Amino acid sequence: MEANVAGAAPGDSVDCRMWGKAQGLPRVYPVVCHMLDSAAVFAALWDGVLGPGMRSRIAAALGLGEADARAVAAFWAGLHDLGKISPPFQVKVPEEFAKLQQEAAYAFARGAEREVEFRHEVATHWALAGLLAEAGYPAGTGNMLLRAVSHQIAQLLGGHHGVVGSALSRHKVAQASGYQPGLGGKGWADQRRAHFQELRRVTGGTAVPDGLLPAELAVVILGLVVLADWLASSTQHILTLLPAHGWRGAPEELDAHWKLTNAAAADLVRNARIGRVTFDAQAFGEMFPFPPNPLQQDIADHLPHLVAGRSGGLVLVTAPTGDGKTEAALHATSVLGRASGARGLYFALPTMATADGMFPRVRQFAGKALGGERALALVHSMAWLSPLYAAPDGPVVGAFATGPEDPDLSAQDAALAISADDPTTLEANAWLRSPRRALLAPLGVGTIDQALAGVLPLRHNALRLFGLSDKVFVVDEAHAYGPWMHQLLTTLLEWLGAFRAPVVLLSATLTGRTATSLVDAYRRGAGFTEPTQLTPCYPGWLYVDAETGATCTPRHNPSNRERVLDVELHRVRWDALADPSAPPRSGGRRGELRALLRPVAEDGGTALVCCTTVAEAQNTYRDLLAAFPDLAATEGGIRLLHSRYPAYLRQRISAACEVAYGKPDPDAEPPTHPRPASILVATQVVEQSLDLDFDLIISDLAPLAQLLQRAGRARRHARGPAGRPAWASNEARPQLVVLEPVNDEDRTTPSPTWGAVYHHSLLIRTAHLLRSRTGGIHVPGDVQEIVDAVYAEEFVDHLDDSAQAELRAKDAEFRAQEHAASHMAEVATIPRPADIDGNLHALSRREAGITEELLTTRLGADTGRLLCLYEQPDGTLTLDPDGTTPLPKGTSREELTQIVSHVAPVPGDWLRGDSEQGLVPTTWRKHTLLRDLVPLRMRPEGAGAWAGRHSTKTIVASEEVGLEAP
Repeated sequence: MEANVAGAAPGDSVDCRMWGKAQGLPRVYPVVCHMLDSAAVFAALWDGVLGPGMRSRIAAALGLGEADARAVAAFWAGLHDLGKISPPFQVKVPEEFAKLQQEAAYAFARGAEREVEFRHEVATHWALAGLLAEAGYPAGTGNMLLRAVSHQIAQLLGGHHGVVGSALSRHKVAQASGYQPGLGGKGWADQRRAHFQELRRVTGGTAVPDGLLPAELAVVILGLVVLADWLASSTQHILTLLPAHGWRGAPEELDAHWKLTNAAAADLVRNARIGRVTFDAQAFGEMFPFPPNPLQQDIADHLPHLVAGRSGGLVLVTAPTGDGKTEAALHATSVLGRASGARGLYFALPTMATADGMFPRVRQFAGKALGGERALALVHSMAWLSPLYAAPDGPVVGAFATGPEDPDLSAQDAALAISADDPTTLEANAWLRSPRRALLAPLGVGTIDQALAGVLPLRHNALRLFGLSDKVFVVDEAHAYGPWMHQLLTTLLEWLGAFRAPVVLLSATLTGRTATSLVDAYRRGAGFTEPTQLTPCYPGWLYVDAETGATCTPRHNPSNRERVLDVELHRVRWDALADPSAPPRSGGRRGELRALLRPVAEDGGTALVCCTTVAEAQNTYRDLLAAFPDLAATEGGIRLLHSRYPAYLRQRISAACEVAYGKPDPDAEPPTHPRPASILVATQVVEQSLDLDFDLIISDLAPLAQLLQRAGRARRHARGPAGRPAWASNEARPQLVVLEPVNDEDRTTPSPTWGAVYHHSLLIRTAHLLRSRTGGIHVPGDVQEIVDAVYAEEFVDHLDDSAQAELRAKDAEFRAQEHAASHMAEVATIPRPADIDGNLHALSRREAGITEELLTTRLGADTGRLLCLYEQPDGTLTLDPDGTTPLPKGTSREELTQIVSHVAPVPGDWLRGDSEQGLVPTTWRKHTLLRDLVPLRMRPEGAGAWAGRHSTKTIVASEEVGLEAP
């Protein structure tokens, strides 16, 4: 490879033999060019992605005018790769490094070039701590540089690969090469200084900030730096700017390159589709094809006046399932977004299924209500495989330059394109579909964990926070999270309050205590620390002003779907796992369930049986097949739905359920007869994922909030008197039957098989409360009262002495478990923005014992991913029992889709121990999506079942009931 510059001694001039990019290029790309490219892209991002409010806040924090702040921050962005001017990085292209070794000035300590742990971003941190102080940046006092502006910016830029390093001491920075031999000797330091000075001159970033950045603004700058680096690393972009042979990096040549790269940067940013939406529609009727209900109308009438001229705020909406909270949220999002000038929105949901269900609704809303850059991303771990979100076809037009110099960019990133997709399309382009970049899209629908990862010390958490910093953040089912997730959510709300990002919280069953904790977290982030005491209206809404901290009086709205929920509590002995072929025992769950479902089997109509565990759902399904053979023989007569199916099979069953039990076609003629008899046995997956409607709901005992969610599926949609069987003709009085497990002393005793799914304290409280509601539950009128009551400390005061003693003991256990989970979350999360005092390492620091594996496991669930491989008579393994789908050899998109569609989630303890080696191609193990799959050889077991052995556990699979571990 020819050098693209003649030899140049280190000193005041830039030595262009210092390279920054290499792979995929005809010759190495000088690091000074990449630094200038990144600075130019940053400036384009400042103009096109940051809103005026954020630009103004950053400038004020730095004590600079906006023009100077823009130039200085662009200069910083260019400096991010200054650490590549070091022996351990330059040695990665040996032929180029050999030329530098010929210069005596580029000396370094023996072995310094092999210090692979001294990565270039760490070198950036060390080098800039001194260079920025030399340039006049305030250096603070004391040995530790915790309050030094020079160190904070160096630390920030050293975090551009996703991990912010520990604070440095003044003593070590003064003798940097002695402590870090990888920095090289004086010649290397001279070249870093020369690059620093020329970059500062060319970019015009000569002003000196006079103050530290608040943590939330530092996160914004860091996010933009990372984004600028990624965009500027496009191979196609570099090829258009690659200097000719003989280019020396003289001042006039650097000025010319700066002019060229600035001209190209705006198109690069525009084609990445990370700009800003405009919230164009104002009236509710412009957004939705139906008139607003009372709740939606009240928000439309009053919210615009509350937010006028405001930069942010929080709206909390509480209403029953089916009362139009989604449309209320989207309309509130439009009002908040327009008032604050937000860049877009992120709609966060509890599960991938609910996110997939919301995606087309948000897409439809965006098409009607939004303008500007409307790229919409589906954001969860399996989003790229969703049929709703198929990646655009076509050749790759601009792959990332990856390789040894960019080890954090995966092979998948390298295959993504920056393409000038049709700017009117709503789907995000290929570049935005990377897991790390999806939150950067102006519009997003995804799982809550993708946002909560921003407040855990995981790699690139700051990029996630930046992605949310200027959007309306919508949280559905805000009540649905345990103490661990709730603590993470309150920390995230503090960050969003500090950003002044608008927030919309939705809930069907939110206690006043939980509502207060969420609202106060947002207010604290915005700078208002005094606590509030909220009593939410149900149904209703309230608004919190981020600028003043004021909370408006909650507004109550009547519901046009008022109903009385008839609740029957049936006390049964628990025999859910008994042999279906054995006669039901007297007073047992099996016999009671059969009696309750007999009218369905004989007179028609639909019923949902909601079970606590997958194993109990599977056995209940078998029991009902035995109890109602005629119904079982009818297609769709008895169905089973839970999470432990392969993805393709669960999707097929869910689709069939939506057809059988979903919302009726509004344009169809009113039904003249009830639906055919049909029973769905399911687990909690039906609570949030599917819009289903049943004539009868039967549920195992669960906490009150979950029971109310399930009851929301009872006679949910209007079908008229003829559309339901005679026993369920009153649509205004839906029926919920709760099966309460009791012991021989007739006390509520949750089944041991339930484990920790629900805490016993909540189950006992719920059972006591339901027994007291003899006249039914008025929905929505009674909901807030009973939801608050079931958690109230004084709840026990109304029980007899024996019951009081039992419940107090269970309550103590419950509080201890909640406290432990909350404490662990508090230890694991990053600090609140107000608690980060200059030292940005707090964004990445983990306490002892807190590992990335622990954090990601707790954020999701302790689940494994099992891939059943079916052994055919000739010994070959296939993905399906019929033997028609052979194992893919490669990992193309089509092959990955096929593989992952056959994966099933299972409890983590099923897959402990080593798996059989050599079952899958070695290429699979190199792919991030397949690396943690556990393949299992399955052999025929008879009657459509297959079985395999993993460690000490036998796992059985069938298309009818899914996966089991008997």
